[in-house]
Amino acid sequence: MASSRPFLDLTLAEWLDELAAARAAPGGGSALAVAAANAAAVLTMAARVSGAGGLVAQAEALRARTAPLAQVDADTYEQALAARDGAGDLRQEQRDWEIGKAFARAAEPPLEIARAAGDIAELAVELARNGAPEIRADAVAAAALAAGVARGCVTMVEVNLTAVEGDPRVAEASRLADAAAAAAARAAAG
Repeated sequence: MASSRPFLDLTLAEWLDELAAARAAPGGGSALAVAAANAAAVLTMAARVSGAGGLVAQAEALRARTAPLAQVDADTYEQALAARDGAGDLRQEQRDWEIGKAFARAAEPPLEIARAAGDIAELAVELARNGAPEIRADAVAAAALAAGVARGCVTMVEVNLTAVEGDPRVAEASRLADAAAAAAARAAAG
């Protein structure tokens, strides 16, 4: 049983204990959401140090967009597991339909995390190139983190869509990961 408190209300130590517990959720998707929120927070700091008010607002919006996805990912995955576990009495066709639907929903949070990670990586390029020199390394680190998040999300989307051959969401996640990796390379190159 997951914590009765929302993830965003947990201390860092409590969150890490929650993530390390012997259950399926929270898991990799939730960790990726938190990593994306961390990268956005680093960019918020970098934009503030650089005196770039518009970029502060963008980075804050990305942080606000990603932080709740840790909870959403865990809750959606738990619902998919419950659908799978509760479908035993259904006819095979109905069972497959219900389970497929639930896991297709569970693929949406990691896809949204990948989308946000791509945006974070692009914003990091802007800050690495035009921000204050003393935060350049922070912007590069945020870009690298975002690229790693996007790549990790590909696997999370794929695993939730195993029953759906050729689902376009897997291709979208892969494109997002490639774009985030390219942005991280541009950030590092200056």
